[in-house]
Amino acid sequence: MKTISDLEKFMTTPSEELIEDLSKLEGDIMILGIGGKMGPSLAKLTKRAIDEGGLNKKVIGVSRFSSGILKKELEDFGIETISADLLNESDLRSLPNVKNVIYMAGNKFGTVGNEHFTWAMNAYLPGRLAEKFSDSRMVAFSTGNVYPFVNVLSSNCSEDTPVNPVGEYAQSCLGRERVLTHFSHKNKTPMLLFRLNYAIDLRYGVLLEIAKQVYDEQSIDLEMGNVNVIWQGDANEYAVRSLLHTEAPPKILNATGPETVSVRWLAEEFAKRFDKDANFYNEENPTALLNNASKAHKLFGYPKVTIQQMIDMTADWLMNDGSTYDKPTHFQERQGAF
Repeated sequence: MKTISDLEKFMTTPSEELIEDLSKLEGDIMILGIGGKMGPSLAKLTKRAIDEGGLNKKVIGVSRFSSGILKKELEDFGIETISADLLNESDLRSLPNVKNVIYMAGNKFGTVGNEHFTWAMNAYLPGRLAEKFSDSRMVAFSTGNVYPFVNVLSSNCSEDTPVNPVGEYAQSCLGRERVLTHFSHKNKTPMLLFRLNYAIDLRYGVLLEIAKQVYDEQSIDLEMGNVNVIWQGDANEYAVRSLLHTEAPPKILNATGPETVSVRWLAEEFAKRFDKDANFYNEENPTALLNNASKAHKLFGYPKVTIQQMIDMTADWLMNDGSTYDKPTHFQERQGAF
């Protein structure tokens, strides 16, 4: 895989299961906050599945579209776009009513010093959107950050684990969930809260960050010694297929890969591929932010892209000077300050 075109083609190739599930879904699909790291590929995956299945559905993407490049890119792909600031009441009211909503809008990085905006995006806006789309079904992206840190030798956090978010970003995400749950109770709106942990793309993510440190011969902090990751294409497919599993009150679903992955092991795997040494500092903390996504795996199957494939693709991408985003995950953060 050498080019962005190759990457996007691979990441947006729909499975037969996705096409079949979309054939059972009534109505069009609107993606709120399509302009983030995952939104464009999720929309393209959905559009390709609709086209390959010969289905009569539209995919509509909503964003501020501060960069005109993305808007044209999506429209050229056959995705309808709406430029809107979701915090603007007139923009919000003007959105068409659709049967299916995938809610991806939110704020994480830059929270420190701008906490009020993060709370407005993550906890106030959900109520406005829930009222607007009270007759829709909604899959709302959330995060594994709402869970507490757990011992790395445990079975990780399941959907039944009591939440205990660390820091204002994670607290505001729990606020989003609580507000959406309130309106789901009030309006009987079927929803699913999609608690995602560390989707990766070759252009960003935990694996790329560790790989770059090894490649540049930088020492790697091991205090957050274990992580969960999932290929972005698999996470996107889980999210779209989750539209068939919404409930009132909301269903909660963890989404990540099946392994608890050692950061030390990842670095050493990259070191083998680069023929370099992996250097470390600090020791592994006995706790980490880890999710158990076995319910999602039961519903949708194991992720199709394995951890070894992700390592191989990331190493090749880096060694071939593949394009990357300057969007670090800060997965090592233990105080919740983003």
